[in-house]
Parts: sequence; structure tokens; C-alpha cells
Amino acid sequence: MALDPNQTFRLADKATFRSVGDSGVILMTDTGQIYSCNSTAEAFLRLTDGNRNIGATADAVCDEFDVSREQLLSDLDELLTYLQSEGVIDTIDADA
Repeated sequence: MALDPNQTFRLADKATFRSVGDSGVILMTDTGQIYSCNSTAEAFLRLTDGNRNIGATADAVCDEFDVSREQLLSDLDELLTYLQSEGVIDTIDADA
């Protein structure tokens, strides 16, 4: 996926997320599937609220971790592709 920093994402209605220490857990309420994530993914998911675009979310994550914005956006592109394919994350339609 070509990540657009102006895109906005949110957890799908069937996904719940909880921070656990410096990592996180996603539970898919429709299937019971559980995903665990590292501290960077936890920060991203904690900040993915449907209001903040991916650029602002990336900036906030960069403030927490020693990572370049370019590297983080590349990593987030891969993570978002996976999470969308699993039905965990939805894209907010800018025209909605």
C-alpha cells in the first residue's frame, strides 16, 4: 500500500486493543483471534483514534522512540497493510 500521511485509520469495530506494559494485545471479538505487538506497534495503535492522521500519529510515535520518521512510515506501511488484511484496522473515508 502507498501510505499517504493524510490518511486516517481506526480500529475496526470487531477489534479491541489493550496496552500491556510496553507492548499490546489486540482481540478480534468476532473470531477470538489474539495478536500481540511490540512497543512501537503498541504506541501506534494507542494513538490510532480515527481523528489523527497517520502523519500526526507517526510524529507522536517518533517523539516516543529513537526512529526516523521515514523509517517509521515505511514500517507503518507494512504494519497497516497486514492489519487491514486481517480486518483489525479500517481506513476513515475523508469524504464521509
